Amino acid sequence: MKKIGVLFGKERSFPHALIERINSKNIPGIVAEPVRIDKVMQGEATEYAVIFDRISQDVPFYRAYLKNAALCGTAVINNPFWWSADEKFFNNCLATKIDVPVPKTVILPSRELPTDTSDESFSNLAYPLDWDGIFKYIGFPAYMKPFAGGGWKSVYQLNSMDEFFEKHAETEQLVMMLQEEIKFEEYYRCYCIGGKYVRIMPYEPRNPHHLRYVSDFKPSAERYKLMEDIVLRICRYLGYDFNTVELAVRDGVPYAIDFCNPAPDADVNSVGQENFNWVVETAATFAIEKAQSHVADADNLTWGEYIKRSSARQKLY
Repeated sequence: MKKIGVLFGKERSFPHALIERINSKNIPGIVAEPVRIDKVMQGEATEYAVIFDRISQDVPFYRAYLKNAALCGTAVINNPFWWSADEKFFNNCLATKIDVPVPKTVILPSRELPTDTSDESFSNLAYPLDWDGIFKYIGFPAYMKPFAGGGWKSVYQLNSMDEFFEKHAETEQLVMMLQEEIKFEEYYRCYCIGGKYVRIMPYEPRNPHHLRYVSDFKPSAERYKLMEDIVLRICRYLGYDFNTVELAVRDGVPYAIDFCNPAPDADVNSVGQENFNWVVETAATFAIEKAQSHVADADNLTWGEYIKRSSARQKLY
């Protein structure tokens, strides 16, 4: 019997629907259930062939548990090693190398010194930074947001240098990105599952949260295909099994705005019933595929093209 475990926190609608849908398919030798952890012993395998992770980004104990599980052969969705290493600024940097349009973006040191550091810890950092060069490159209006993500927390829309310095003073030890504002005509949020299943959803981030999926954007067949190709390219390079990519269309060009979302919102009350049904069905299909292809005591993780190509280059030396 191969078990598919779902690891989640206070979220309810998606995890329970996913478990129910997997079990309702009655695939011989496959069963799904909530993950249960009563102890974690180093180097010892879990009882799960597959674990669908929805919470370890907020619980370091779970992330450590998942790395040990993956080391012992569990297929973890998403790869906990890559997820631990990734962040939004790197995503943007990678996009510039794989022909994905992204807003002009810079990373900024934290406004306050990190704990256990002093001025002497930053002897390699120019003071002041080249603010004139940074602002000329980005322009205003602009957005400032944490480089490591966190949904819509600590996100600022800025219209001037004075406003930037005022708001940056509020960010304490957060490392922030300053990003060009893309004034878009259309906006889409796109699920990508298994590096092959894509759902492109019209999305309006300027609406209240509960109305953001209420939008009448209708892409042409050509634009739909272009957006699908961008979503697949991003997720295959990053190696995420389950991710969302946000695309803002300006002058006909889809810009990838936010694409480091390995535990994306999938609650029925926010994404709507039709989108919810798709993500539950597709996630169930993919989890079953991972269980069926699982090989005991092997590396069953998904590794992105960036890592695989880097590894291949190393083998040449």
